[in-house]
Amino acid sequence: MPSTADLPPVVAIVGPTAVGKTEISLQVAERLNGEIVSADSRLFYRGMNIGTAKPTPAELARVPHHLIDVTGPERPWSLTMFQQAATEAIAAIHARGRLPLLVGGTGQYVKAVLEGWQPPSQPPDPRLRAELEKWAAEIGGDALHQRLAVLDPEAAGFIDARNVRRTIRALETVLHSGERFSAQRGRSAPPYRVLRIGLTRPRPELYARVDARIQAMLEAGFLDEVRGLMQRGCPPDSPALSAIGYREMAAVLRGEMTLEDAVIQIKRLTRRYVRQQGAWFRKEDPTIHWFPADPSPVEEIVGLIRGEI
Repeated sequence: MPSTADLPPVVAIVGPTAVGKTEISLQVAERLNGEIVSADSRLFYRGMNIGTAKPTPAELARVPHHLIDVTGPERPWSLTMFQQAATEAIAAIHARGRLPLLVGGTGQYVKAVLEGWQPPSQPPDPRLRAELEKWAAEIGGDALHQRLAVLDPEAAGFIDARNVRRTIRALETVLHSGERFSAQRGRSAPPYRVLRIGLTRPRPELYARVDARIQAMLEAGFLDEVRGLMQRGCPPDSPALSAIGYREMAAVLRGEMTLEDAVIQIKRLTRRYVRQQGAWFRKEDPTIHWFPADPSPVEEIVGLIRGEI
């Protein structure tokens, strides 16, 4: 059994939306012969570029990236699919003698890789799932998530209320087995030596950056991007279109919401998401080395990685 010091390294760079992870991780990767494995569930999908703040072609060309544009919004990825693909990408990076940087703000995706999450072994129950899907259509995803919170508060805490598919799977497991979904999710020691780096900004500054990013998305053609997805037949109930901003832009295009109201809603939901990310990556967590994102902490981060890895 190898000691931790003998395990191959993985550096995780985490933090909330709009904190500045993209540019800082690019500079760190350039300095340390690294490759970036995206742990942002919104970046999987082709054609969803503006509303996800996906790295630009110029940014993607600076260092190798993985798990960006790997599927279409009509073929959503599950957490298990991501975990397997991320594990394979990290192994390939190690085989090339380079340093993998796991970068993202989707807490459960980062933790699934770093903590070796194992999904419940409960087999699917098609009849129960069909009933739950019917129930979700009747009462809505948020209300369904509230039912999960009653039966399994821990599972509700790590499953995004917008992800109706995962909420249904958790309820299916609970109702079929009589046991909490969260209690059935196992863990195994990941085969990595992990260094966690967190980026922070004062909350008011972060909110201002979020608002500026949303305005820039609109000016870049966010509404047209969503129109194109809908015209290409992307299902309106696709998990990809449940991402913040996409659901609201789709509602605008269907005449169900004004653009002004949609922007207000997107800002409100994004701020709530920032707070949720804070619950995943706590400043009190002793395993995370925290750095203010401004002024640039690249030199300090590179020094820390060289000393630890």
